[in-house]
Parts: sequence; C-alpha cells; structure tokens
Amino acid sequence: MAAQDTLAQRALATEPEAVIRVRDLKVAFGEKVIMDGLNLDVMRGEILGFVGGSGQGKSVLTRTILGLVRKSRGTIEVFGENVDTLSPPKRRVLERRFGVMFQQGALFSALTVKQNIQVPMREYLHLSPDLLDEMAMVKLDLVGLPPDAADKAPSELSGGMIKRAALARALALDPEIVFLDEPTSGLDPIGAAEFDELIMTLKQTLGLTVFMVTHDLDSLYHACDRIAALADRKVIAAGPLATMLASDHPWLKAYFGGERAMARLPAGERELHT
Repeated sequence: MAAQDTLAQRALATEPEAVIRVRDLKVAFGEKVIMDGLNLDVMRGEILGFVGGSGQGKSVLTRTILGLVRKSRGTIEVFGENVDTLSPPKRRVLERRFGVMFQQGALFSALTVKQNIQVPMREYLHLSPDLLDEMAMVKLDLVGLPPDAADKAPSELSGGMIKRAALARALALDPEIVFLDEPTSGLDPIGAAEFDELIMTLKQTLGLTVFMVTHDLDSLYHACDRIAALADRKVIAAGPLATMLASDHPWLKAYFGGERAMARLPAGERELHT
C-alpha cells in the first residue's frame, strides 16, 4: 500500500499545474455579453496562445483575469487562490507575480525607455536611484536592446524596439506569469519571428508561464505549447496544434484549415490535414 501511495504521489507531482483556472466566467458590458460559461486552464511553464475572432473578447479575458474588468459570474484562481477572496495587501502581492505587455506596447510617451521600465519598480520596490538604473539596464539587456536605448523616448524607437521595451517593463518585477496582448502585431515577418524566439528563450531561462493573446499564425505554430480558441462566448477547444487541426468547429476549420494556415505546416503533416 505504501508503494502504491508513493507512485500516486509521483504521478500527481508530474501532472501539469494550472497556475490560472477560470471557471464558468461571464463578462458583459450592459446588455452585450462577451463571455458566458468560459472555462480555461493555463499550465505552469507553458506558452499558451489564446486565439479568437476580432472583437470576440480575447483582450477582455486578459483584463478580467488581471482584475481590470469586472466579471458578472464565475471564479478565477491564480496560484490556487480565488482572487475574489484576497485582501488588498494579498492582492498587491499577487500582482507582483504578473507582468503585462499591452497591445502596441502602451509605453508612457513622456518618459524615457529606462523610466518606463522603472515604473513598476517605483510602485512596488524601495530602491535607490542607482539600483533602479542598474536593474533597468539589466532588463534592457535581457530583451536584446542596446544600452543607448535607455535614454530614448518611445517616439525615437522602431516598432520592434517598442515591443522589446514594453516586454522589458513587463519583466521589471521578475514575474512568474507574463501576459502578452498581440505582441507581434505590426511587426514585419523577420521582427515577429525574432520576438517569438525571444519569448521562447525567456520562457526557458526564466521559467515563465506565458499567456499570449495573438492572431499570428506563425506564433501559434512555432512558439506556443498549447492553443486555446475563443468562439461562441467560450473556449471551444484547448490543446496542442493537432487538437485545433482535428476540430470540426466551423471557425477552427476556417482559421487553421485555410490555405494560409496550411502553408505553415511541414509538407508531410500538411497532407494529413488536406
């Protein structure tokens, strides 16, 4: 019996841990219902690609998990804690474990890149100016930006550099979960591929869990460990790419079975799905 207990404990220890659990979520703006009965798990250490049609609520879900949008019904657990039951001090502790990169970067235009990165540090940490500067430079290096980018204004940066600066700010507090909202939107194919590689590298080196809202097929195919698809106000499928390709749902068939999507598959795999 003791041996069986040990085996069961080992099996449980190797099962993926859901660091975010969303159950029966409903979000509405007045009479307009965005999500209703949505369920979703985000596993520790994965890059989850969250995909759906335009205006279906992908970014709304991110903001609801972060507490920026009020839900009408349902539960959200993060690291095993129901966020609705947390006291304000515990909520602030939880928020330090998040990093967020908003769509288009959302850098403060009146601040330099270095000052943008330091915004979360100034809010949550009590550090000397010299240490703040040192930590900001570490984050710049982490995302592949040159040191001279630190004192530039966002308006002086290219689109790819803005994305990396926004990612550096998201990493300012050494988070465990990073939320990325359309991180490759507006980038050319080379820049988008380089950003995907950066995210995959950071996931490995920092042990990040990444929740990536995206419509970029290349990101979904090459960077994501799993994909969750939003349609009909809920998650209609979640799993690896093969799960998406095997689905009979009309939206998934159109999205992943179209000519542009099929062109991204290796030739042998493409034949299996045509």
